[in-house]
Amino acid sequence: MNAPDANGPAPAPVRLVLADDQTVVRAGFRALFDLTGDLVVVAEAADGRQAVEAVRTTRPDVVLMDIRMPGLDGIEATRRIAADPELDRVRVIMLTTYEVNAYVFEALRHGAAGFLLKDIDPDELRAAVRTVAAGQSLLAPAVTRSVIEEFARLKAPEAAGAERLAVLTEREREVMALVAAGLANDEIGRELIMSPLTAKTHVSRAMTKLGARDRAQLVILAYETGLVRAGER
Repeated sequence: MNAPDANGPAPAPVRLVLADDQTVVRAGFRALFDLTGDLVVVAEAADGRQAVEAVRTTRPDVVLMDIRMPGLDGIEATRRIAADPELDRVRVIMLTTYEVNAYVFEALRHGAAGFLLKDIDPDELRAAVRTVAAGQSLLAPAVTRSVIEEFARLKAPEAAGAERLAVLTEREREVMALVAAGLANDEIGRELIMSPLTAKTHVSRAMTKLGARDRAQLVILAYETGLVRAGER
């Protein structure tokens, strides 16, 4: 009889849905994840409608969603997933072949947790999926912020931006601005002389008050409301 594992049971694997209209792309991703014990593909989809249905049926942790697909595209599929309260734990990572793409901004705006280029290194892809599954957003790459800034320049801040931010305390606004600048919780803590845990608490409260799904949407809101402007910091 085997002795019990002193470290306790292994964590449940991250469950994935692959949504891409190219069969070869899906096959490549599946082959990659099949070699990884903690990442499991539970469904595939060739368009946005199939993706939404697969998510509702399998309730995965993460969806790898191509932006451009026939019929219902990845952006609308992401919006439908993010708008469904029963799917609030599902996180969507957008896949694109372009570093700067207007569709990426809309995807983040509608609830995507981040985006990745299709030619990403396999180890980086696996790490990104684990990061998003843990409830974080893919905001670290500089290209993500560059996309947000580029399209924020093309859109004037909301006239009612100040009213939307009125629910936040002054400290929460400061923290939100630093999130938009790309700072992690420990960096925010050093900037504002507080612990990373306190910074995380302020971030969570700002997200709750503004109805933001994750840090990515908090960044979008920071620009849309005029709290920060493109090119600042």
